[in-house]
Amino acid sequence: MNKINLAVIGLGNMGLDMIRHMIPSYANDMNLVAVCDSNESQFETIVGAHPEARCFTDYRELLNEVDVDLVYIAVPPAMHYEVALSAISKNMHVFCEKPLANSLAEAKHLLEMAAEREIVHAVHFSFPLEPAVLMLRKLMAEQCVGQVTGMELILEFPQWPRPWQQNRWVSTRQEGGFILEVGIHWIQMIQQVFGSITHVQSAVTFPAGTGSCENEVAALLTLDNHVSIRVSGTVNGGSQERVSLIVHGTEGTIALENWEQLLLNGANVELPDEIMQASASRLPILNNVIQLLNGRQGFVYDFYDGYNAQVILEALRYPSEAGAVDVRLQHISRPQ
Repeated sequence: MNKINLAVIGLGNMGLDMIRHMIPSYANDMNLVAVCDSNESQFETIVGAHPEARCFTDYRELLNEVDVDLVYIAVPPAMHYEVALSAISKNMHVFCEKPLANSLAEAKHLLEMAAEREIVHAVHFSFPLEPAVLMLRKLMAEQCVGQVTGMELILEFPQWPRPWQQNRWVSTRQEGGFILEVGIHWIQMIQQVFGSITHVQSAVTFPAGTGSCENEVAALLTLDNHVSIRVSGTVNGGSQERVSLIVHGTEGTIALENWEQLLLNGANVELPDEIMQASASRLPILNNVIQLLNGRQGFVYDFYDGYNAQVILEALRYPSEAGAVDVRLQHISRPQ
């Protein structure tokens, strides 16, 4: 394949990070041919480094007018569906930020369309490939804490939105909140490392009389091996953020603290060179997308992974009054 023509739709934190820090590493593999954002002032940061890239405020015009191979979607979640569907309908390959969509029905339709068109489809999940998670997977396979008896997922934030992520949508009930923005990463990682989540029981608290996102969640997730995960999340005005998974076993405890620190029975776990090399060989995800587009072997988390994470996300965000929800029939398996 010739150089890949890439379009970036959405120039918020993720879109700009892709352009500034990722694309330059793959200048021999791709051309940034177009960008799109509703805020024209964002274009000023692009045109100097990428004068060849055309700028649009309407993604439909971009997709209609520019020869694009791959679309990177970094718009707010409520727009993921319409942008991805438009790209897929033109047989363009899609690399989408999480979550895949803003509802389960939307995610399912995108999955069905992408599979039907046989395009490359990927969601920007990378957490399971980070060194600490690879080491966690290795230690769990070695039964480092014996038989697992339960887990805790802790999501604590002094404030929401976080100071570095102040925008118009991340605090809204429709497409923001810490369950969606942060919890989705941990949901997807848990399902990769520990197996499918089969039941969800959730209680979510929202500020009274506003359209703001949640400020508290208490939930119970059940894995297909019947192990339970207690989820507690708060916006508590404290001094420090804590995002952690604690695994309790018959012979001890292992904790993944704040994304990257691994503690076995309270002691820091060193990450050996082979783990660091294994992570480096599979990241960034963009490199794997490029490999797949060039007909080579690559590993991505695709729309199947995105949809199955969305199953749990939606059950958490919109609790059933009947209590625990059996989500097994909602999961979709990837064809063999």
